[in-house]
Amino acid sequence: MSDSDVAEYAAAMRTAVEASESARGRTSPNPPVGAVILDASGTVVGIGSTQPPGGPHAEIVALRDAGERARGGTAVVTLEPCNHTGRTGPCALALIEAGIARAIYAIGDPNPVATGGADRLRAAGIDVRSGLLADVVARGPLRAWLHKQRTGRPFVTLKYAASLDGRSAASDGTSQWITGPDARAHVHAERAKLDAIVVGTGTVLADDPLLTARRPDGSNAGHQPHRVVVGTRDVPVDARIRGIDAPTTFVHSHDPHDVIAALAEHTDVLVEGGPTLAGAFLRAGVVDRIVAYVAPVVLGSGVAAVENAGVGTISDALRFSIESVQSLGTDLVVVAVPKNQE
Repeated sequence: MSDSDVAEYAAAMRTAVEASESARGRTSPNPPVGAVILDASGTVVGIGSTQPPGGPHAEIVALRDAGERARGGTAVVTLEPCNHTGRTGPCALALIEAGIARAIYAIGDPNPVATGGADRLRAAGIDVRSGLLADVVARGPLRAWLHKQRTGRPFVTLKYAASLDGRSAASDGTSQWITGPDARAHVHAERAKLDAIVVGTGTVLADDPLLTARRPDGSNAGHQPHRVVVGTRDVPVDARIRGIDAPTTFVHSHDPHDVIAALAEHTDVLVEGGPTLAGAFLRAGVVDRIVAYVAPVVLGSGVAAVENAGVGTISDALRFSIESVQSLGTDLVVVAVPKNQE
């Protein structure tokens, strides 16, 4: 491929990643894939993302968008087109029948049931290329699904809001609000893309949270993550988390591994509990990413954002690498991953 072709396909792959972001939280157990169809001249004529289980995969949505303009064109997909017949037919076959001349994907499908699409496309005479922007795609919406395929457990993000000196609440226990409205809106937007949110009974008893994903006007978002309450203390029957806004599961244990086992059917999980729960998950070694909302506030004393993470001396510190830093109004959101996951 020429340099201009590579640039054209890279732009299409970034569009496919953006499309896949819209599918996060709605596709499990299927991966949130994005696809773009270019016509024979290189013009984008179709864009698609994976639909909820039972619905069409990204390639099918993009092909329907493109119609006859797909013939002789190029399919750019974040994940290798599947070669599996389940609730839907194989995407590789659909691309062949649409007359696609070239297929480009970022990452091979690690699922042994669905893999083989690239070979099927090649056997049909289609030019197949792989690896385009693989690093970008692996850190994007497919990240949690790829992690689960590799490890067999959900991808766990630990989220907390804190002051500059690492406090999640003042000495009298008040915590609303450390961060500003932009950061809180960002939290709700991210919740709407998750499979599950984990919180401890301590937080439920102290704050009585809804733990739902809400739009800026206060209405519920279209997708609500599964709420998981961890701990052995009783939660009142009239607690808001018992409401019908979203499904709720109670895990009567303090062991993060028990929580992980209870979340076996989920892929992308957020731990949003208090400092005790945060420390337990870090101590158990099951945190795959930290998202910290940091406000330009100093409290001086009060509740630490994380407690008892199993670190007794500086040499035992849990080391992370900063993946991104973003301004949200007056606050920052810092994303970090364990050193061994760089």
